[in-house]
This record gives sequence, structure tokens and C-alpha cells, in this order.
Amino acid sequence: MRKLLLLMVLAVFAFAAQWNCCAAAVEGQHVGEQEIRRVIEEFVRNKTENLNVEAKLKKIGYKGDLALPLGQVEYEVKAPQQWEGWGNVNLAVIVRVDNRVMKNIPVRVDVEAMTDMVVTTRQMEKGEIIGAGDVVIQKRDLASSGNKICRNVNDVVGKRLKSSLRGNVALKSDQLEKLPLVKSGQLVTILLENELIRVTATGRSKGPGAAGDLVMVQNLASQKDIQARVVDSSTVRVEF
Repeated sequence: MRKLLLLMVLAVFAFAAQWNCCAAAVEGQHVGEQEIRRVIEEFVRNKTENLNVEAKLKKIGYKGDLALPLGQVEYEVKAPQQWEGWGNVNLAVIVRVDNRVMKNIPVRVDVEAMTDMVVTTRQMEKGEIIGAGDVVIQKRDLASSGNKICRNVNDVVGKRLKSSLRGNVALKSDQLEKLPLVKSGQLVTILLENELIRVTATGRSKGPGAAGDLVMVQNLASQKDIQARVVDSSTVRVEF
């Protein structure tokens, strides 16, 4: 009888120990999948809010809930330093509880960023001068159009193409060049002026230049070379 009682007591203690172990295992908190997605969405929204784009998260590569210990939960999202805010990228979601790192979750996202850009209306050849009818403004995704896009028609009309382009493609600033107003060897008027004086002299340009470009000009009277900024097709201004 004593032996039976002893076995029953041991069984009760074993059950109590097992229950305590299970209770300790479940003690904590769960973070739902939607919370992690919310954190990522907020990060992308803050990243793109000043980019003048309509940003949309097309894909978030994350599923599942998190089991965490009890405590204050904080999140930090990190992106590659060169990421501009659109396209495919691997983010890292760092989860802390009471300032201790509990999780470092890699998450692949795809961000669409729609914005106005200048698009060609026809195929154009190298050296062509862009007219108002050659381009149109359309909304397109920066992720597929790349950097240095042109956003304003006035920034491209009157410029020359540096390479041939198909129709229906976004124009980039590095594909364009301004037309030179001054040619190499051309005689120009050198203008030197301020609020008090205005002096002009005849010079010869030593290189081509578009409006606003700096060119070297030889003063024919002094035979000295000076740097001047192109004003129009016959005038350069010395800045001082």
C-alpha cells in the first residue's frame, strides 16, 4: 500500500513538473504576419514619400507569424545603401524585444514607382533635333525606365539626340545634348559688364559651346585666352 501511495505521489510531481515546463514554453507573445507586412509597408512609404512618385508594393516575400518572449517589441528595417526606393530589393527586418535582437528576417520586396516622364512618339535617329511632336508625357514605372529620366517636355525640345532611339521609350538626360550656338574658330563679341561698366571686345572661340557653356576665347586685341560663358550665337560673357 505504501508503495502504491509513493508511486501516486511521484506521478503527481511528474505531472506538475511537466505542466510547469509546458506553461513556460508557451509563455511569451506572437507577432502576426500582418504586423511584419505593416512594418515593411510603412518603411517603403517613408522611403518614397518625397520622390514625387506613386509608389505601390507589388510583392512582399514574407509569410508566417513570430513567437517572441514577453517584452517591448521594436522593429528596424534596413535596405541596401544604394537602393533608391523602387524595383526589387532584399530588405532586412530586425526584431528586438527589450532592446535584444530576436530575429533578423530577410524579406524580398518589389516596389512599383509610377511617375510622369518624357516618352518618344516615334523612332528617332542619332543627331536628330527633338521637336514638340516627337515626345509626350506618360506615367511609367521608374523600376523599368531607369535613372536620369526627363520629366518635362521643355527640357528636351530643341536638343539633339546622341544616339538612335526606338519609339515609345523614356528619354534620359544623358541621351541628349544641347545644340552648340558658338563654333570653334568663330568670331564672337566678348562682353564684360556689371552695374557700373560695360566693355566689349572681339574674340575668337577656341571651342564649340551651347547656351550656358563655358568656352575658351582668345581676345584678339591682347591675344590672351580667357574663359567666358556662351550667351547666344555671337556673344560670350566674362564672369567676374
